[in-house]
Amino acid sequence: MYFKRVLRHVLGYKKEFILNVFFSILYAFFSAVAFLSLMPMLEVLFNGSKKITVKPLLAKSESLGNFIENWLNFQVSSYSGNDNQKAILFVVGIVIVLFFLKNVASYFALFFSTIIRNRVIKDLKESIYNKIIVLPIDYFSKNKKGDLIARMSSDVIELQNSFLSIIEILIRDPLTILFTLSAMFIISSKLTFFVLFFIPVSGFIISYIGKSLKRKSLVVQKEQAELMSITEETINGIKIIKTFLSENFFVNKFDKTNTKYLNFSNKLINRQNIAAPLSEFLGILVIGVLLWYGGKLVLIEMELKPAAFITYMGLAYGVLTPAKSLSKAFYSLKKGNAAAERVFEIIDMQSEYEENDKDFDVEEFKKEIEFQDVNFKYDENYVLNKINFKVKKGEMVAIVGASGSGKSTLINLLPRFYELKNGDILIDGKSIKSLSLKKLRNLISIVTQESILFNASIEENILLGNQNQDQHKLIEASKIANAYEFINEYEEKYKYNVGDNGSNLSGGQKQRIAISRAVISNSPILILDEATSALDTETEHDIQDALANASEGRTVLTIAHRLSTIADADRIIVLEKGRIVEIGTHEALLSKKGRYFSLWTMQLSEEKPAA
Repeated sequence: MYFKRVLRHVLGYKKEFILNVFFSILYAFFSAVAFLSLMPMLEVLFNGSKKITVKPLLAKSESLGNFIENWLNFQVSSYSGNDNQKAILFVVGIVIVLFFLKNVASYFALFFSTIIRNRVIKDLKESIYNKIIVLPIDYFSKNKKGDLIARMSSDVIELQNSFLSIIEILIRDPLTILFTLSAMFIISSKLTFFVLFFIPVSGFIISYIGKSLKRKSLVVQKEQAELMSITEETINGIKIIKTFLSENFFVNKFDKTNTKYLNFSNKLINRQNIAAPLSEFLGILVIGVLLWYGGKLVLIEMELKPAAFITYMGLAYGVLTPAKSLSKAFYSLKKGNAAAERVFEIIDMQSEYEENDKDFDVEEFKKEIEFQDVNFKYDENYVLNKINFKVKKGEMVAIVGASGSGKSTLINLLPRFYELKNGDILIDGKSIKSLSLKKLRNLISIVTQESILFNASIEENILLGNQNQDQHKLIEASKIANAYEFINEYEEKYKYNVGDNGSNLSGGQKQRIAISRAVISNSPILILDEATSALDTETEHDIQDALANASEGRTVLTIAHRLSTIADADRIIVLEKGRIVEIGTHEALLSKKGRYFSLWTMQLSEEKPAA
């Protein structure tokens, strides 16, 4: 059961947990003793206080209950003498002090349980985030981002509301029941055995109703995740939605899922709502039976005094409240188990770095990259077939082809964003499968078509946590990327916040920040994935200069949309339907008049101005 795993997190905070248990014990003890202390006052009210001037001994008492009653009366008699008003004030003072101590203990028990609960939630969120950031890219290709966000937000909140909120109940309430039942046994063992008969019956009924809660809860959590996914997709694609007037389609899609979520939630909550009235009814049933049987002991069999019976009823009612809380806690466990399953499913996933102790570490790139008989498929069909080529250190190799030919897939295999199905990729003669993944990626920098920037300063976007770089290198990298001038136009300069995904910058400025990031990493291998295709001609020219500067002294693998930008490449690889159909220099490929020549001619005709 997932609750045990959450409990292990709770027990990790031993000091707070021990203090919580300590104050819970005090709370339970004072709860029971506070009710017992009412007996002398009730004796004064009903019969006048029974005067006992000799301190009673347990050995001479008929029962433990009688001994405690006599001892309490002795304390009252010793203090008040024959003054009943003074006796009442004395007993009321004791009751007030005991209830005050009970509530002080309750506060500190809740104080430490709150610390534990919030720290465990913090730990779980960190565990989920830390796992998300080391999952392979393949996972994100197959799963919805909204579902991941739901697991970290709504599922963790559900864990807090179900599992962690009942930690206090599961510690305090059983202790309260234990101490209260002990006090009830002291007053009357017959009545207490009568009460204990009904508790397993109640538990069985509640357990029977709660069996389907986990299944229903899991469906609700999944529908909630689907809602978040639709919302996240809508926000990301709002321009497209508005452009194609697709608002109604997405509204209907959201409404359909939201209605399913509503129906499942109603079923779940209504099932859960049975717990409170059912527990109360069973409790009142027990009270009713106690009134009948206890009245018989008081009025007919004369085994119990009225004051003791009233005190006993107060204790019995005191048992019902924690028992009712425990029944609700049982429902919460069933409901929370579904959320816990989704949370720990992510936490238990294997990190892509867990395979780390490899045969070789690679500190630098010395000779060449070699693709050997590389085949790759995402699902059914292969998107790459029999890919063979080499890239010497310092070379620039361009990969071209129509959309869907496998260009991006090919270069994504080098940093192992996706794992090879067949064949191998070698760096300096060593398979990338045998290299430490972190060391491998340390050799590679990437500039993509879509410049990914984070809602932070320009400096933070360039360094990406690499605080070891000094200001001089930061400035030098921005100069190489032709970003220095526009950065210095801002009053905050490198501290200027770029906004959400670089919304405060133009496309060309974003791309130059991304190039600065690649430059400062000082990686010997640079991958350019259509880094200029989304830009206008003038901006493309500026970015091309920046890329030329960034490529100096590096080994470059570039995917080009505009073939004119890769005319100076050492070699050009032409892909078609996942296969290499041509390899050569720009001039050599044009002279062949093959596939590359067709692509080149097509682009020239598209770019030629109309007459």
